[in-house]
Amino acid sequence: MSTEKSAKLGSLDKEYDLPIHSGTVGPSVVDVSALYGTSGQFTYDPGFTSTASCKSSITYIDGEQGILLHRGYPIEQLAEHSTFLETCYLLLNGELPNTDEAQEFENAITQHTMLHEQMDRFFHGFRRDAHPMAIMVGVVGALSAFYHDSTDINDPEQRKIASRRLIAKIPTIAAMAYKYSIGQPFVYPRNDLDFASNFLHMCFSVPCEEMKVSPTLARAMDKIFILHADHEQNASAATVRLAGSSGANPFACMAAGIACLWGPAHGGANEAALEMLNEIGSVDRIPEYINRAKDKNDEFRLMGFGHRVYKNYDPRARVMQATCHEVLKELGITDDPILDVAMELERIALNDDYFVEKKLYPNVDFYSGIILKTMGFPTSMFTALFALARTVGWVAQWNEMIEDPSQRIGRPRQLYIGHPARDYTPINKR
Repeated sequence: MSTEKSAKLGSLDKEYDLPIHSGTVGPSVVDVSALYGTSGQFTYDPGFTSTASCKSSITYIDGEQGILLHRGYPIEQLAEHSTFLETCYLLLNGELPNTDEAQEFENAITQHTMLHEQMDRFFHGFRRDAHPMAIMVGVVGALSAFYHDSTDINDPEQRKIASRRLIAKIPTIAAMAYKYSIGQPFVYPRNDLDFASNFLHMCFSVPCEEMKVSPTLARAMDKIFILHADHEQNASAATVRLAGSSGANPFACMAAGIACLWGPAHGGANEAALEMLNEIGSVDRIPEYINRAKDKNDEFRLMGFGHRVYKNYDPRARVMQATCHEVLKELGITDDPILDVAMELERIALNDDYFVEKKLYPNVDFYSGIILKTMGFPTSMFTALFALARTVGWVAQWNEMIEDPSQRIGRPRQLYIGHPARDYTPINKR
């Protein structure tokens, strides 16, 4: 980060010089951290959409150009050539691993996939129809009650152990949440399977017969994990950082991130997209819904199209589009009416002038929802799978925040619009 010039802010007949910082790429930032002390005024930025809350070297997004970089590497290259665990190593350490580093990291993750046996009781404490995300929030938060040797945030070695435990155990937790919801026995992780294959095996195998995971489906699952691994300072990452700024243990911070991700405007988008496809129901009803989407007076919105950050084609969607068609071909699915609706909507969105002009392209949530449905996951599991993939991003962001010497407890301010000071009135005089 460099400071080369300053911005002048005129306010209340005074002028203030504010430093301008430049990063490696992307917009420069006006440093307003000293503004209140010098002027007695705050800035006002609902949703923090024009505010840089931290310095970070992990992920860069250019929404106008449709660019997503992890540690400088384009997401398309990572999805095509890397694996999820290699991407995890990159996000955590800043560089791609060599052969020995990759082997050590993969072995460490594999050795941490099992849960403490007493944690089974947590699952049985939930109603059988509990949402998997409710279970995830509770169980991940409870990890701090079992792994006391990795909660000291001031110890780099304990932070490393906690980071690896979280990446390793959350797939097991997610799979157990799914198994519990359908009344099947839990399936233990297997050390002879790769990360994605192991997760699919824990979700879809049963003790009474052997299951062989399709390499095509495992690779598709791995790509979904890569494409969702991190996305800069989104709501859940900011939540993890805010929780972590208080000194909370890493397991509590990840539970906070999962709770934030649960919201339909964030991690629930692919679930909402699939629910929309079910609502449309058949291809012959698409024109009706297209007209509703174009009607400014209609509250209906096409879910899975466009993105708050990307004003161009979501780079993750290109990868997911190809993967989607690979999965459909692998499973031989050609006559599913919901998938027919999805494919026709995709065709329209890529060719209709209205959608092209407004850049309402299919996003990653549109395609990932289709893939997960064809694999056999219920919509209630979609956000849990998002949380599984995003854990490494949260962990990387949390570690970076802890190691930042300028880090302090988060404390946003407000524009107060309530009553001014007033005297208390006894109840008999009100």
